[in-house]
Amino acid sequence: MLLLAQEAEVISNVAHVIQLAVAPVFLLTGIGSILSVLVNRLVRVVDRFRVLDSNFQQASAAALVVIRHEMQALSRRARMIHWAIGLCTVCALLICVVIAMLFFSAMLGMDLSTAVSILFIIAMLMLVSGLLCFLQEIRIATSSIDVTPR
Repeated sequence: MLLLAQEAEVISNVAHVIQLAVAPVFLLTGIGSILSVLVNRLVRVVDRFRVLDSNFQQASAAALVVIRHEMQALSRRARMIHWAIGLCTVCALLICVVIAMLFFSAMLGMDLSTAVSILFIIAMLMLVSGLLCFLQEIRIATSSIDVTPR
């Protein structure tokens, strides 16, 4: 009977850890969506850069100025997207470590709450930094749009 009670307690602990891990798992889903958006934006930037690069040799002197300016903006955008992808990926990895630590804590009976809290805070800082890079990339993209009538 005592063995049955201990097994029930272990199952209860695992169920509680799964409940705690649900929120970070949903966070991972959101980060995955952000990464998908960022990768798609990077692909569009690279494609546009390649088109401009292929037109570079036969462009007139006046067109070269415009092409160079746009290529510089695309380069800055690509750099911001690169940073955003890197920071969001680090965030996702840290969230995975947090989830694993929650289970290790339950399995080993150790109190890892301080380490889990610190890693989660660092993960959120990475996510905020990645989103700020994303915002900067959007600012660069929209600042290069010329809406004056011709």
